Amino acid sequence: MRDFQDILKALKVHLANNKHVKVYDKDVASSLGITQMNFATLKRRNSIPYENIINFCKKEGLCCSDVFFD
Repeated sequence: MRDFQDILKALKVHLANNKHVKVYDKDVASSLGITQMNFATLKRRNSIPYENIINFCKKEGLCCSDVFFD
């Protein structure tokens, strides 16, 4: 199982969609339906918002295994 930083990287790669654009934490937070402040707190605590990520994966048609596992 990946830690928060690795999951964040996987989400940023998906959001960038193979384009050469910079994806910020605020973009990930917005995509997950989390406020920037709440996302920063979760990141600092290394606490993974599983429900939000699963809902995002379902909405985007992304396999959760690609996000949570190596």
